[in-house]
Amino acid sequence: MSLDPRTNTVDGVLRRSAAKYPDRVAVVFEDRTRTYRELDDAVTRVAAHLLGLGLEHGDRVAAYGTNSDAYAIGFLACARAGLVHVPVNYALKGEELRYLVAQSGARAVLVDPALASTLDSVRSDLDLDHVIALRDAELSVVTISEAGEVPVFEPRATSTDLAQLLYTSGTTSKPKGAMMSHSALVHEYVSSVIALGLDKNDNPLICMPMYHSAGMHVFMLPYLSVGATVSLMQAPDIPEILRRVEAEKIGSLFLAPTVWVPLANHPDLETRDLSSLKKAQYGASIMPVTVLNRLRERYPDIGFYNCFGQSEIGPLATVLQPGEHADRPSSCGRAVFFVETRVVDADGNDVADGESGEVLYRSPQLCNGYWENPEATAEAFRDGWFHSGDLVVRDEEGFITVVDRIKDVINTGGILVASREVEDAVYTHPAVAEVAVIGTPDEKWIEAVTAIVVLKDGNDELTPEALIAHVKERIAPFKVPKHVRFVAELPRNQSGKLLKRELRTV
Repeated sequence: MSLDPRTNTVDGVLRRSAAKYPDRVAVVFEDRTRTYRELDDAVTRVAAHLLGLGLEHGDRVAAYGTNSDAYAIGFLACARAGLVHVPVNYALKGEELRYLVAQSGARAVLVDPALASTLDSVRSDLDLDHVIALRDAELSVVTISEAGEVPVFEPRATSTDLAQLLYTSGTTSKPKGAMMSHSALVHEYVSSVIALGLDKNDNPLICMPMYHSAGMHVFMLPYLSVGATVSLMQAPDIPEILRRVEAEKIGSLFLAPTVWVPLANHPDLETRDLSSLKKAQYGASIMPVTVLNRLRERYPDIGFYNCFGQSEIGPLATVLQPGEHADRPSSCGRAVFFVETRVVDADGNDVADGESGEVLYRSPQLCNGYWENPEATAEAFRDGWFHSGDLVVRDEEGFITVVDRIKDVINTGGILVASREVEDAVYTHPAVAEVAVIGTPDEKWIEAVTAIVVLKDGNDELTPEALIAHVKERIAPFKVPKHVRFVAELPRNQSGKLLKRELRTV
């Protein structure tokens, strides 16, 4: 007996939850609340509308907007209709926006009205058939989702079909579209539910961008798969996050370290009651251990989860669970249910436990390769394993600790230095809010270890010399920054990832 290939799909996830929890609230956004039955009906109406426009199986539909119920419905409608959803970073504009929409071959774009003019500025260079408002318009995903009878609709997607093109962050090159099948994403959801202990009563708040794979595929859809009520925020705003955790008794909250760090220093933290919060997840970039320890000490009843991976694997690859933080606060944990790992040297040979090497993945969660980029696909996928580009150390119990991105390792005087280790040392200074360590060209050292630092308010008197002296007491001399530069902020993309390439060009 074989399973219906339409059940192992993103759409199948929603259909099962709608059948099991029809009257339970599924999604809350601003003044709109939808039960699972209402969400399921809304998705059917929008899916039928998209196909009624003449879009065909496998056509790409880009989504260019902030978090909302409409954004979630748009994705689920594409999944039901057999269309390929292309999430677009809402901060992109100009050539970056044009490139991503054009490279994906999108025939239609779902867009927030506030971003319509930005899309219009590049539309003449795009081969688009349809532009549809997500919300706040007379004809939009919201109005379509609520209008008329629910049509009889047979789901179009099967497990092997593409569900999304997840574009990589492009921190070192142009973004590449990871081709995610329905089956890969469903496997990802199962891994997330198991590793993070997701429960229908968690009362999660999602404020990190849903165009990013973590917000959508580690939290939004996995929580819908277990029947939770998911509350959405347009974008992360620290005072509003703290207010809503208190007012709505939020029990689960995922934030990138770029939000956790300023939240840990925010004055509102002193006045808000966060006693309802039981699960706190972080990921998308490396969390400074000093900040993590400060949060864990202050909120001992909150279980912190380190979520690590990358878009190509859905994106969850490893998780460090709450009980594992005490002994290994800098680790990103062990492989999740559907992921196998290897750690290899530059020649592809497995390294011994405790030695650094590149982590490779084998998993049904992996993408099918990169959209219309066979060269990059061949480079990343070799001998049945995906090469991540992350330099890690794995211990005898399978716990992985990230050393750095391979491209971020600094060659100083012929010795390799991991920028993360230097950053952790810099973070121990109480005046430091954020830091990025890079290698800058140097005649003597090949690359000079250079720290780019954002200071906390009121600490303008700290000098580069004093910070260097502080770090020198904590790490080996060859790792100590040769240069320190103070800046107002670090360049990051909307996913929270640091854009070190921009620092290197300054």
